[in-house]
Amino acid sequence: MRYVIIIEQGQTSYGAYVPDLPGCVAVGATADEVRALIHEAILLHLESLQADGLALPPPRSQSDYIEIPLAA
Repeated sequence: MRYVIIIEQGQTSYGAYVPDLPGCVAVGATADEVRALIHEAILLHLESLQADGLALPPPRSQSDYIEIPLAA
């Protein structure tokens, strides 16, 4: 499975979350650290769902960028 993750830079750290897995979040000092931590959080989240006998949510979110030209 391939889940979209959102990484946001805060004033003192980076945060990440998974839109398709509510409550699956991570915080790290750097973007690389938060990527590693959210990867681990996703694995633990999915393991927990399976242990509880729940279905794994299918990945549904998509991401993209839109270019906005700045006015001169």
